[in-house]
Amino acid sequence: MAREFEGKTVLVTGGGRGLGAHTAKLFADRGADVAITYSASVDKAQALVEELRANGVRATAIHSDLADLASARPAVDAVINELGKLDILVNNAGIAVQGEMVDDPDLDEAAYNRLWQVNTLGTVAMTRAAAPRITDGGRIIFLGSLLGTRVPFRGVADYAGSKAALVGYAKGAARDLGPRDITVNIIQPAVIPTDMAEEVRDKLPPRDFIMSMQAFPRVAALDEVAGTVAFLASPAAGYITGAVIDVSGGLHI
Repeated sequence: MAREFEGKTVLVTGGGRGLGAHTAKLFADRGADVAITYSASVDKAQALVEELRANGVRATAIHSDLADLASARPAVDAVINELGKLDILVNNAGIAVQGEMVDDPDLDEAAYNRLWQVNTLGTVAMTRAAAPRITDGGRIIFLGSLLGTRVPFRGVADYAGSKAALVGYAKGAARDLGPRDITVNIIQPAVIPTDMAEEVRDKLPPRDFIMSMQAFPRVAALDEVAGTVAFLASPAAGYITGAVIDVSGGLHI
């Protein structure tokens, strides 16, 4: 397992911070060359690239804002031009806009429209750009949300919808890419300790309330989610495709 991804090239979208950065580090630790995309903080992205290279792998950071659908294809081109190929795509990038009800007359429509643009359309654009160029036998992994299939509280309709759309898309892509031995799966975390989660924390029910609905009354560790990504990217998961895997401490039960 120590270098199980040696010889593989991974693209992690939104890899500059949070779960994306943690996932990029895990792949580098296990021998993969790693590309990350970022939309805002070039300093954080470059610092992470240097950290990844310290593992003796090649790494690069590519500016790509998923809200701009035209940025997907140049990002994939850059990965292949710089690292030679693409074996694994981790669709991690996303934003959270939550806390408003759909019947709120003051609903921030611009913010919610951007959410759909990034979480759904941008992720689809990145997958379309990568699919023809990913190696046969490759992997595509979507980071969704448990809210994509279960909505236990109010104020998350658009966020939940943007993630639910990925479930259907991932299943359809799994059908399309199966003849090339490419697996496509989606992971649905519940609450995880990231900056994005903290940014919307005061707009959601108290965390103790959410924890009370889980079998495990605690927040997931980033290792537990990133480790699931790594498993789905590994040879051991070669016969798993079109799957929706909840990493939610039992909130889905």
